[in-house]
Amino acid sequence: MTRRFIITGGAGFIGSAVVRRLIETTGHEVLVVDKLTYAGNLESLAPVSSDPRFRFERADIADAGAIRRIVADFSPDVVMHLAAESHVDRSIDGPAEFIQTNVVGTFVLLQAALAHWRALPADRKAGFRFHHISTDEVFGSLGPTGYFDEQTAYQPNSPYSASKAGSDHLVRAWHHTYGLPTLMTNCSNNYGPYQFPEKLIALTIINALEGKPLPVYGAGTNVRDWLHVDDHAEALLLVAAEGAVGDSYNIGGHNEHTNLSVVRDICRIVDELAPDSAIGPREQLIAFVVDRPGHDLRYAIDASKIGRDLGWRPRYDFETGLRRTVQWYVANVDWWKRVRSGAYRGERLGLAV
Repeated sequence: MTRRFIITGGAGFIGSAVVRRLIETTGHEVLVVDKLTYAGNLESLAPVSSDPRFRFERADIADAGAIRRIVADFSPDVVMHLAAESHVDRSIDGPAEFIQTNVVGTFVLLQAALAHWRALPADRKAGFRFHHISTDEVFGSLGPTGYFDEQTAYQPNSPYSASKAGSDHLVRAWHHTYGLPTLMTNCSNNYGPYQFPEKLIALTIINALEGKPLPVYGAGTNVRDWLHVDDHAEALLLVAAEGAVGDSYNIGGHNEHTNLSVVRDICRIVDELAPDSAIGPREQLIAFVVDRPGHDLRYAIDASKIGRDLGWRPRYDFETGLRRTVQWYVANVDWWKRVRSGAYRGERLGLAV
């Protein structure tokens, strides 16, 4: 049965991966709602933009009038909410935008979805889902052992993670108070093609290709669990289709690495795929810089629930996924050069000075 999906933030990194997968592998209809801030890029949707099942609306999710109109006109069966300000460093420099988009915007979207759901006929009402996509950063920081699971208490430590925690709590409240059929997922760090180059892996690949310094915060000992964006998109669509209403699922890649080891791996792969005698070995470009204020030591996801309940497993091991990611950036220089020519050129953010 054909279903209608609204994907907020669908021109962003994760959102565009979800949209491409929906259009390329299903018969569903998709409406992307995106404000097209610095990180939104319509080129990420170019592979599917000519498909008659794809539509796009430029709108701010905090604009209640626009969101009510869009939801009423498109009449979705599923709202997948990925629109968010998402970079910790930017949240340190300017937290107000994060509260406006991530908290107020989520509230506006929930209100529009609730009104829409209440007005649906019984058969469509039973199948409607509001799927909120969040982050493992809401859980705070882990020590050298242990994992975040769905019962982990929230302890956000940055303006970004606090704003996402607030949006998570709103989604739970709209389910428990109003009965809105919600789903929630919390993911680990994503990487892959089409990522905006402010995040560690994309920035390091591009700087390595250009022969620029490769910044590593502190001693590079902070640990993250890396999830390929295509694995994440597959998991999100599975949860939207088969997840239990009112439930949450953690999605992780089972790939824990220190930031320094990730940067060194990228250097090795870039040297192999794009050797440049003028630049030399990329590892010599590593530059240790002042650490991020309040930098969480370690994130690691226990993704056993989504595996047990829904049968999901990541397809990419880190070595394979990272190599394919580097290959994509090597083959798509024009894409990231156009991105670099815009609002962000790789400068350091989030020093809180």
